[in-house]
Amino acid sequence: MTVVDFAFYCFAILMLTGALFTVVARNPVHSVLWLILTFLSASGLFVLLGAEFVAMLLIIVYVGAVMVLFLFVVMMLDVDFAELKAGMAQYLPFAILMAIVVLLQFGIAFGDWHAADGAQALRGAITPDDVHNTAALGQLMYDDYLMLFQLSGLILLVAMIGAIVLTLRHRTDVKRQNVLAQMHRDPAKAMELKDVKPGQGL
Repeated sequence: MTVVDFAFYCFAILMLTGALFTVVARNPVHSVLWLILTFLSASGLFVLLGAEFVAMLLIIVYVGAVMVLFLFVVMMLDVDFAELKAGMAQYLPFAILMAIVVLLQFGIAFGDWHAADGAQALRGAITPDDVHNTAALGQLMYDDYLMLFQLSGLILLVAMIGAIVLTLRHRTDVKRQNVLAQMHRDPAKAMELKDVKPGQGL
């Protein structure tokens, strides 16, 4: 067994263990921590596959941002998860049925798994040996498909602005910052002096 094989089995076992304990852990904070371990193990598998960009993206986006946000939300909201889990017992038969269907699909997929004869040559044609896969991905996005990449970013920006505009509500009972009023205020009226007599307080 080579070092790569040993690392693969270690990362695979850690990922499966983390995924299992993410589901069965009673404490939601522990579930988030096990999910972080699962993502880190998946990143290790991506590194072994030669997809370093996807591995770093998984760590930065999911572990560094999404999972930390989940952890803060779970720790700050104090949600009664015991009450939520109590109502999940009625959906247990449907969940078992879905699990059986997914396992059958995995069995069909792995049972009929075979590699094409020219798959290795096709992969080599996409990313030559002298070009790193991250550099090839950057060339593909920022050189060959630059216009489509910029248009997709513009569409996401418009969608974000549209969501903000549709959900923004001006309520009278909420204090809002008026920047123009702050800029055009009279300095003479901005501060008022009070003559506080000794012993009386404010």
